[in-house]
Amino acid sequence: ILLFGKPSFLLMSEPMHQRRNRSKKALNNDMHRNHYNPSSLESGKHNDMNSNILEQQNNERISELSEQVARLKGLTIDIGNEVQEQNSLLDDMGDGFSGVSNLLGSSLKRIGTMLESGGAKHMCYMVLFLVAVMVFLYWVISYKGTSGAR
Repeated sequence: ILLFGKPSFLLMSEPMHQRRNRSKKALNNDMHRNHYNPSSLESGKHNDMNSNILEQQNNERISELSEQVARLKGLTIDIGNEVQEQNSLLDDMGDGFSGVSNLLGSSLKRIGTMLESGGAKHMCYMVLFLVAVMVFLYWVISYKGTSGAR
């Protein structure tokens, strides 16, 4: 790194008072080279005020963004919890359906063995029972339909 036209490691080997004098001379040279005037200080103050205002606006926007990120994080956590609950409900429903499927399959097997062993007499009883159930269901549905309209 070059400082004052010399590598920085050479400057560190010089005594402190020589470095101070060199930095003062460099500052004076810069002021004369840039035609120092007090109005440049005022424009610097305005630049500082503008940069402070911009920094404050940036900080406000950063805080708004962090609030939005926090809200989104909360939403994603809520969605994850909801998904877990729905998955557990679906698993329970699947277990229930498989239980009903097993029960229905075993009932059909029993009905099949009963029909094979009993012959025509059991078949007639079965048909009469199914007709009676259908008539009963029709009566319940029609009775509820008329009583609900009153």
